[in-house]
Amino acid sequence: FFLHFIQLHESLLPNVSVGYQIYDNCGSRLFSMNSTMALMNGQEFAAEDRCNGQSLIHAIIGESESSATVILQSATCDCLSNRKDYPSFFRTIASDYHQSRALAYMVKHFGWSWVGAVNTDNDYGNYGMNIFLNTAQEEGICVEYSVKFYRTETEKLKKVVDIIKQGTAKVIVAFLTSFEMNNLLEQLSVQNITGLQMIGVEAWITAKSLITSKSFRFLGGSLGFAVRKINIEGFSDYVIKEFWDTAFPCSQTERNSSQYALNCSGYQDLLPLKNYNEDVPEQRYASNVYKAVYAVAHSVHSLLNCREQKGCEKGLTIQPQQVSNQYEIVNWQQDSDGSIQFNPVGYYDASLPPDQRFVLNTENIIWVGGQLGPRSVCSESCPPGTRKATQKGKPVCCYDCIPCAEGEISNETDSNNCRQCPGEYWSNAEKNKCILKAVEFLSFTEVMSIVLVFFSMIGAGLTVLVAILFYIKKDTPIVKANNSELSFLLLFSLTLCFLCSLTFIGRPTEWSCMLRHTAFGITFVLCISCVLGKTIVVLMAFKATLPGSNVMKWFGPAQQRLSVLAFTLIQVLICVLWLTISPPFPHKNTKYYQEKIILECHLGSIIGFSSVLGYIGLLAILCFILAFLARTLPDNFNEAKFITFSMLIFCAVWITFIPAYVSSPGKFTVAVEIFAIVASSFGLLLCNFVPKCLIILFKPEQNTKQHMMGKASTKSN
Repeated sequence: FFLHFIQLHESLLPNVSVGYQIYDNCGSRLFSMNSTMALMNGQEFAAEDRCNGQSLIHAIIGESESSATVILQSATCDCLSNRKDYPSFFRTIASDYHQSRALAYMVKHFGWSWVGAVNTDNDYGNYGMNIFLNTAQEEGICVEYSVKFYRTETEKLKKVVDIIKQGTAKVIVAFLTSFEMNNLLEQLSVQNITGLQMIGVEAWITAKSLITSKSFRFLGGSLGFAVRKINIEGFSDYVIKEFWDTAFPCSQTERNSSQYALNCSGYQDLLPLKNYNEDVPEQRYASNVYKAVYAVAHSVHSLLNCREQKGCEKGLTIQPQQVSNQYEIVNWQQDSDGSIQFNPVGYYDASLPPDQRFVLNTENIIWVGGQLGPRSVCSESCPPGTRKATQKGKPVCCYDCIPCAEGEISNETDSNNCRQCPGEYWSNAEKNKCILKAVEFLSFTEVMSIVLVFFSMIGAGLTVLVAILFYIKKDTPIVKANNSELSFLLLFSLTLCFLCSLTFIGRPTEWSCMLRHTAFGITFVLCISCVLGKTIVVLMAFKATLPGSNVMKWFGPAQQRLSVLAFTLIQVLICVLWLTISPPFPHKNTKYYQEKIILECHLGSIIGFSSVLGYIGLLAILCFILAFLARTLPDNFNEAKFITFSMLIFCAVWITFIPAYVSSPGKFTVAVEIFAIVASSFGLLLCNFVPKCLIILFKPEQNTKQHMMGKASTKSN
């Protein structure tokens, strides 16, 4: 058909007739090579003859299989692209380099990261599969197995099918010719292996020979690349006419019924199909043959120096020199009448820019088993909040999903690593988002704070009640004894001690941090100074009773007030220096807890805080020693023994405070400090004032000067 049009073309090969010989390879490589050698050397060529002289054949349009092809038309093997090894080979179809890469791109497009691969064991299959495997690796696709067989290898085919059956991949890339695909289909049918999504190549995806009554059960929904259909004007009518004239001679009786008189009764049922030509367009390689024939014609035209009016030169020796990417994506679908169609669902054009090469209409695809689309992965996707951990000894597509560690997140699917949250952020429960860390401090709303506030207020209230009681009974001997002014000053300082604990509760600020520690240090020194003054008064009072002693004039009320003021001013000076040099300040502590921030008051200067505590401790120890010495002095109401006991409690509380303060984390550090303040304040209040209050309220008969001096009188008698 194509040569006929060339001969009619006046400007192409004028006055030159083009002849041809056609051989059938019968599906055998041996026949293919025999036919090729016959074309090049002639049928009578013997083994001892030499290849010289001018061959009658100037071009060979080869068959469809790459392994046996010499030149042109449907040989797609990328191995033939080497111009050094195959200088006289040309083709009018895209190389498998593009098709093999397109297969990998399609697999990735549908998210299939775990596939099986099977190919024909020849140059076509091996080279094509090698390109696919390399591209798949580049695209992050894992191949569970890659197996191959040839059409004559029955036992090997059975092993291939066993591997497919045992595999977990639901998608199979089949780089096979129609012969091998037909063999594979038979074995799949024998072993009843269904549910596999086949991805095919141009060699079999549109092969009518694969359509049988059972094939759709195994190949239904298959996707693959096919040579694009091109309509060649007049070709369909030519094929139909030649077919009917050759296969059914009785159709020619219309021209000469006497010469071709035949009994056509056996063909009567077929005559209605005489004009049926719908399957002609499926001869997809016809356009490539068309291009090949015209390429040869134009090449010879050029080599013979043909001119439209002058004709072509004769007698020239022709050397085998140079003579010359689209795919259609088809889907195996079944019509309502049960017929199988190869419906186009997209295309791949390697000549276009990368982002435009692949076009696919997913909504038009019919999948294997009628599903929405098969899922073929070795491991399911790792959700946000986890990371992938490759399973030992397996491909990278096989992994476990490991939850991110505390403080780390992954906000993407299939994340390879978890990333650490910034300093003031922490991972949420799902580990997919960094959120601000919870800021923790001892607030007034917490149960622990409420309990501490309750006891602080109880202590302050009791102290005020005692002060009121003492004020009401200020003229009684028990109140007047041992300097009532110091007693009232002590009650006032104890009230401040109870109340200063409240400054430790709440959100730390710059001012609250400075206030809480300085208020605590000054009020406690004021309190201990009053107790120390009372202790000294007790000692001086008994010293004054000795004959010739006048010590009380050196430690009268004025001196007592001055001593309290002096002791307190020293602590004030320490606090001022502390606040001036390195004051306490709010600090976000992330050392104790990673998931939250402890908002606390940093001491600023450890030396300053130690000096404040050390000075309080020094006064407390001094007071304890003096009270201990005065505990045995004669008196019906010797206040020294109660002071001794109160100082013992005070020292015990603050000695145990130090290790507890150091070891307590976060807000519990503040709670320990508040507890120590409240506990030591209660110790001073109860030990120094409860015995006096009991006498005032319940034993008024003992609240007399005679009773309080009774013991001394007894001793003197």
